[in-house]
Amino acid sequence: MCKLEKFIYHKKLWEMKVKFLGDSKFKNSLVSRSRMSLWMIRAMTILLLWSCFVHLVALGEMWGPRLLKGWPSCFNHGHDFPMAAAQEMSSLPMKLALPPKRIYQNNGYLMVSCNGGLNQMRAAICDMVTIARYMNVTLIVPELDKTSFWNDPSEFKDIFDMDHFITSLRDEVRILKEVPPRLKRRVELGVYHTMPPISWSNMSYYQDQILPLVKKHKVLHLNKTDTRLVNNELPVEVQKLRCRVNFNGLRFTPKIEELGRRVVKILREKGPFLVLHLRYEMDMLAFSGCSHGCNRYEEEELTRMRYAYPWWKEKVINSELKRKEGLCPLTPEETALTLSALGIDRNVQIYIAAGEIYGGKRRLKALTDVFPNVVRKETLLDSSDLSFCQNHSSQMAALDYLISLESDIFVPTYYGNMAKVVEGHRRFLGFKKTIELNRKFLVNLIDEYYQGLLSWEVFSTTVKSFHATRMGGPKKRLVIPNKPKEEDYFYANPYECLQLLHENENGNSLDETK
Repeated sequence: MCKLEKFIYHKKLWEMKVKFLGDSKFKNSLVSRSRMSLWMIRAMTILLLWSCFVHLVALGEMWGPRLLKGWPSCFNHGHDFPMAAAQEMSSLPMKLALPPKRIYQNNGYLMVSCNGGLNQMRAAICDMVTIARYMNVTLIVPELDKTSFWNDPSEFKDIFDMDHFITSLRDEVRILKEVPPRLKRRVELGVYHTMPPISWSNMSYYQDQILPLVKKHKVLHLNKTDTRLVNNELPVEVQKLRCRVNFNGLRFTPKIEELGRRVVKILREKGPFLVLHLRYEMDMLAFSGCSHGCNRYEEEELTRMRYAYPWWKEKVINSELKRKEGLCPLTPEETALTLSALGIDRNVQIYIAAGEIYGGKRRLKALTDVFPNVVRKETLLDSSDLSFCQNHSSQMAALDYLISLESDIFVPTYYGNMAKVVEGHRRFLGFKKTIELNRKFLVNLIDEYYQGLLSWEVFSTTVKSFHATRMGGPKKRLVIPNKPKEEDYFYANPYECLQLLHENENGNSLDETK
């Protein structure tokens, strides 16, 4: 009997344990399921929030910027200066999701060596990216010119934000920092095809003549890049890609951009400012043969310099004839007279975006006597601030480029590469005021004024009326068939990329003369 009771007792005890364990497992299962549900809710919430964010970004890009929607420029730009500009430029740009990579059959690798100064190379890089995209090849980050007059050793990464360049354009073209390892040794040994493409070519030239060479050699090196793509007669999507590279893909390094913001902030604290691209440097004068206003010693020095560079083909130059044709940069004296005639306030800050002015303070005196608030980056910053870009002309030019974009008025005294590219960028930013001086008209008028043939009132009125429609406003490019050098440059007026112009075309007629 005792054994039976003991058996029954142990049986009940076992059943209680089993029930207890079963309940525990059931409870644990409920807890596990509850946690799983909570995790799923959190995951779905995150996905929903991310989806909302992406849609908001898309809507912001669609309805936000006025021009080339969603393509930020070097700085954040506002219209209420100076307060809005200072606030916007002090803020960091919002980081957006990277575009998806474009998947395509790679036809080979394109290496390019740019030639010329910063802005000539900038335009060339835009062209090379566009060409690479439409040939379906992989572009190697462009090599910058280190052998020209300026002897600037800067690499691409020293001037431009290379990672941004690669990632921001990856939905159009694959860009690599260097050739793949399997081809690296071949490139180091020089076993690849190299050539200069024909200037002012259209896309069919690259499709029909250059692409077969890429496919044949796998690696093609283009050793000249300036003006290798036509200004006109290209599909709109090609022109827009050139703009996208220029206004979004090419961003200067954070160090250069931060320094640019500092200079603009210093200038804005004292009010509006004008940027004067006074292209009166020794190399420009020697190359062009323009010596008006120089003494005999300076004329001889410029001539010696011109003969010292064999790739400057023109040696014997009639300076005065060139000046009369409007092919010389304005002198500091002519510039001071022109700005005064245009009615520029003598107390305005004038920032000189240029290298060392030939003749120094002696030649600048004519300008500073009339406009006492003339400044340069060297006078606004400590030498330590500029130490990283000393003896690096392209980095200095990048700083001047940023400040030129932000100015209330931009005035170039010579229509070179910087003048053209900055003018086009300012159009993109909302047709910011850029005074396009007609040098041929001005020098002849100035000579008449100096000879006493015109009173100041007549001289000033004539200068103002002539330039009233040359302020960087909307217009179409002048097209001259078979004369690309004489027609309007694409990067000075990329009107296919400017929304306001398309709106005008759909509504009001477009002014062809502004």
